[in-house]
Amino acid sequence: MSTPGRRSRLEVEDNGEIAIVNFIDRKILDEQNIQKIGEDLFSLIDQYDRKKILLNFINVEYLSSAALGKFITLNKKVQAKNGKLVMCHINEDIYEVFEITRLDRLFNIQKDEQSALQAFSA
Repeated sequence: MSTPGRRSRLEVEDNGEIAIVNFIDRKILDEQNIQKIGEDLFSLIDQYDRKKILLNFINVEYLSSAALGKFITLNKKVQAKNGKLVMCHINEDIYEVFEITRLDRLFNIQKDEQSALQAFSA
């Protein structure tokens, strides 16, 4: 039996140069899971030198504000490598949090995965 929080909370799929990240958890609220998600996302850049990252929120129903901090840090890391971070399939409730915090202006948020993939060439 694995230790809780130790296994990856993400599924990463390669689409050419783009790393498509799907979240396993429907609720990203627990501090330990958020920490693990942050580590896994940062390792895409720091260890695997990925510069184009697509975060697909299709499975996510709830997201804590602590998770937003990880996404802001991820965005800075991607930009430092002259890369691009795009998000898609964010449900209305979560998107409202992005709007309230004005993060909808910071992040490139697309409706679906196809639009998000196209945003990398724009």
